[in-house]
Amino acid sequence: MTRRHLTILDPLATSPVTPRGGSHPSSPLASPLNDDDDHFHDQCGVFAVYGHSEAANIAYLGLHALQHRGQESAGIVTSDGEAMYAHRAMGLVQDAFSAEGLQKLPGRIAIGHVRYSTAGDTHIRNAQPFAVDSARGSLAVCHNGNLTNADEIRAELEAEGSIFSSTSDTEVLVHLAARSKEIAIEDRILDALARVKGAYSLLFLTSDAIVAVRDPRGIRPLCLGLLPSRKDVHVIASEPVAFDLIGAEYVRDIEPGEMLVIDGAGVRSLRLREEQQPQSCIFEYVYFARPDSKLNGRSVYEVRKEFGRTLAKESPAEAEVVIPVPDSGVPAAIGYAGALGIPFEMGLIRSHYVGRTFIEPQESIRHFGVRLKLNTVEEILRGKRVVVLDDSIVRGTTSRKIIKMVRGAGAREVHLRISSPPTEWPCFYGIDTPTRRELIASSHSVDEIARYVTADSVGYLSLHGMLDAVTRIGDKSSDSNKAHYCHACFSGRYAIPFAPLPESTSSSSKRRLSEV
Repeated sequence: MTRRHLTILDPLATSPVTPRGGSHPSSPLASPLNDDDDHFHDQCGVFAVYGHSEAANIAYLGLHALQHRGQESAGIVTSDGEAMYAHRAMGLVQDAFSAEGLQKLPGRIAIGHVRYSTAGDTHIRNAQPFAVDSARGSLAVCHNGNLTNADEIRAELEAEGSIFSSTSDTEVLVHLAARSKEIAIEDRILDALARVKGAYSLLFLTSDAIVAVRDPRGIRPLCLGLLPSRKDVHVIASEPVAFDLIGAEYVRDIEPGEMLVIDGAGVRSLRLREEQQPQSCIFEYVYFARPDSKLNGRSVYEVRKEFGRTLAKESPAEAEVVIPVPDSGVPAAIGYAGALGIPFEMGLIRSHYVGRTFIEPQESIRHFGVRLKLNTVEEILRGKRVVVLDDSIVRGTTSRKIIKMVRGAGAREVHLRISSPPTEWPCFYGIDTPTRRELIASSHSVDEIARYVTADSVGYLSLHGMLDAVTRIGDKSSDSNKAHYCHACFSGRYAIPFAPLPESTSSSSKRRLSEV
C-alpha cells in the first residue's frame, strides 16, 4: 500500500505550557483557579463528521459544543482522500482555531478532540487527535476514557523497540494498530482493542473512512447523528448536544461493544470480541454532561431535577430559601425547592468570564479564587435559613469557602445539600480525580464534613436514591436496569481491573483538615 502524506500544522517542539490549573512558576501573581474548582473533571470530548465539504468547520462547531468536557487543548485532523491535515493547540476551541487555520484543513472527513488530561501531563505533545504515517497509510485517533493497562502494554512495546512521542495512554492504540498483521482497518483496530482494558469512546480516521468504537461496558458516551438535508453526512459526538449547533439529528447511541465503520459504502456495524454487561458512568448525569443533553434516552436536566426531588425526601431542611451553586447545581436545586415548597433563588451569581489564571494583588484577598467565580446576592440571603445545593463534594475546600461567603452575606443558618452520594473513591476510567486520601468523604463522617465546611448540616443523596431517580426518568425504551451504571466513585465497586489498586484509607488514618 502506498504511504499516505500527513501534514502537521501544530508545532510539536513548543515549550511546556502552563501547568494545569496553575500559573507558570515564574509568575508569582497568577492565581491557580482550579484549586478553587473542587469538582471531578471529565477528560475529553470527541467529534467526527463524514462527507461534508466543510468538514473542519463542522468539527470546530461540534467541539465548541463539547467544550465543557475539556478545556486544556483542542485538535482536528481532516482527510481529503489523499492526505491528512492536523492542527492541535493548547487552550479553548475558539482560541485554538482561526478562520485562516481552518482553511488549511481541507477534506470531507474529520475527527476532533477536546482534552482535560487524566493520563499524561499537560503539554502539546499530549493534545489529540494523534496522527501518524505508517507503512499502511496515515492513521489518526482520539479517545475519551482511560486504558487501565496502558502502562503495562507501553512497557512491553518499548522493550520491543517502539518509540512514543507522548505520555498519553491513547498512543498505545496507535502502536498496536500499526503492528497488527490484519489488512482491513477495522480488523487492525479489533486486534488493538483485544489487548487493552478500560473505558473508551474512540474515533479513528483513515484516508477515506471513520471508525467509531465504544468499550464493551459503554462507560463513556458516544452517539450517531445525521444532517437531515444531506443524508450522506454522518456525525458522531460524545453528547448529542453537539448535533444541535450544526443542525444535525440524533439517530441513536452507539451501543456498548459496538464498532461503526463509515465510508463510501455507508455505515457498517460490527461487534467487539469482548462482551460485558453495560455500565455507563452515573457521574455523567451528576456533573459532566451538559444539562441540555440526553444520555441513554434520558434528559440530563430532568434527571438532575429528580436527584433534587429525591434528596428532598431523604434529607429535608427547614429553610426559607434554596440556592444552587451555579451552574451544575441549578436543576437539582429547582427539584429540591419544588418538592419542599421552599422558594428557589439565585443567591450565588457566577461570572462566566474568568480564565484559567488571573492576576491577584500582592495583598492576598480571602477566598480570591471562589470570589472571582461566584458572588452573593445579600438581599436574598440576609437573615434567612438557607439551603445551598451543589452536585458533589470532592475535597471540601470550595464548599467551605462558599458556605463562609453565604454566612458573610448575612445568612442565619446554612444547610449544605449534595445531589449525589459521598464521593469516597477515585475514578480510573477517564475522569481526573484526586487520590483517595484527598477525598474528604473517604475518611470523614457527614458530621465531620459539616464541621469542616462550617455548615449547620450536610445531607447527601443516597446511592439507592440516585439509581432509583435515574431509572424513573426516560421513555419506555430507556434502560431501567439499575445494574447498568458504573458508580465506583461512590461505592468502590470497580468493574474493570487496574493497577495499582486504589489507596486504602482506614478510619484510623484520618488526616487533619487544615483551616482555610
